[in-house]
Amino acid sequence: MQKKDVTPNSDKKENNLLKKFGIGLLGGLLGGALAFGGAYAIINPDSSSTPSTSTSTVKDNKGDTKVTNVNLDVNSDVTKAVDKVKNAVVSVINLQSPSQSNDSFGGLFGGSDEQDSSNSDNGSDLQAASEGSGVIYKKDGKTAYVVTNNHVVDQAKGLEVVLHDGTKVEGELVGTDSYTDLAVIKISSDKVDAVAEFGNSDNLKIGEPALAIGSPLGSAYANSVTQGIISSLNRNIQNENNGQPININAIQTDAAINPGNSGGPLVNIEGQVIGINSVKIVQSESQVSVEGMGFAIPSNDVVTIINQLEKDGKVTRPALGIGMKDLSEISTQQRKQVLNLPESVQTGVLVATVQTATPAEKAGLERYDVITKIDDKEVESITDLQSALFNKKVGDKMKVTYYRDGKEKSTTVDLTIDQSALKSNSQTGE
Repeated sequence: MQKKDVTPNSDKKENNLLKKFGIGLLGGLLGGALAFGGAYAIINPDSSSTPSTSTSTVKDNKGDTKVTNVNLDVNSDVTKAVDKVKNAVVSVINLQSPSQSNDSFGGLFGGSDEQDSSNSDNGSDLQAASEGSGVIYKKDGKTAYVVTNNHVVDQAKGLEVVLHDGTKVEGELVGTDSYTDLAVIKISSDKVDAVAEFGNSDNLKIGEPALAIGSPLGSAYANSVTQGIISSLNRNIQNENNGQPININAIQTDAAINPGNSGGPLVNIEGQVIGINSVKIVQSESQVSVEGMGFAIPSNDVVTIINQLEKDGKVTRPALGIGMKDLSEISTQQRKQVLNLPESVQTGVLVATVQTATPAEKAGLERYDVITKIDDKEVESITDLQSALFNKKVGDKMKVTYYRDGKEKSTTVDLTIDQSALKSNSQTGE
């Protein structure tokens, strides 16, 4: 499902720091970790400045023009929000061995492509392969925790975290979840002086202000702020990272998100983190370039995932045991002749296969059933079904409403196994 357009990540050569992404029926997702490259001018036009005194040109006794002190009131809701969270925003440096990154920077730091790989394994020869952003969300004794994107830390042999004042500290990977593109890093809390607060992403309104904070193009531009609005909610984003499916029920924003912003916070006007920036669309499938379409993982989903990563280092999800296909991909003729669906059923999830000895089989689901609701809530796509399923825990029950031979039925599924128990697990098998 990969497209032509690229996303920066930790690739092997300097001129190959870009990586391909795909998105459902749309193409050209840009995510990112990017440490090297050109420059951007970032302008935030929101803050209005009102002089407290009127001024005119001032000259000294020699007739030379001077600068006079003018007190400006630049405080605004935006500046207050940024002040509240900015010191908790960090840069995340992905360290890899020269043999991994295979770029021209190795020589600058004493590295060589011919060096023994054993040196890289013990960390003595690691170098920066890519950079992204992150946010400190918890301080617990001598340890602080940072949330970022999984693709920012992907293939890392070591991690460095750059605090707001430029201090570099060693990072240790706690856990990752490729499905939601999230990761947790822990660092020493000695020099951590700020922790971000999560807001409730379920309370967001389309059109409300949103701020993206992070390190576009790497830590040289750390703590850059861009402003926009919440453009939409509950966008179903399907993507891949190294062949692993990424499914995000995302917040859409037009706040500028550039390579290196990935993993940084999307912030509301109260300075609360409402999302973790992940990807953006740069081009449609028809090759039309687009602007202002960035996506963030909602904070409520983030909190659920990072709590599990802190505890177990991984996310355990229940398994249903079916292969799936969106009903929208099935022709009208097949819906009528094969599935015998009423015309009123236009969306849902087709059960393509049912694995033996799984919760789906035990609950009586069969091939060609069309699932339309989970727990009486409509599902229109595979992403909807996955989101509902993954909000459950192993041991929970789930009501499934479906159509079979033109008749609506329902069953209760006991979610007794996790995904690791499935004989095969792919993007269309849950």
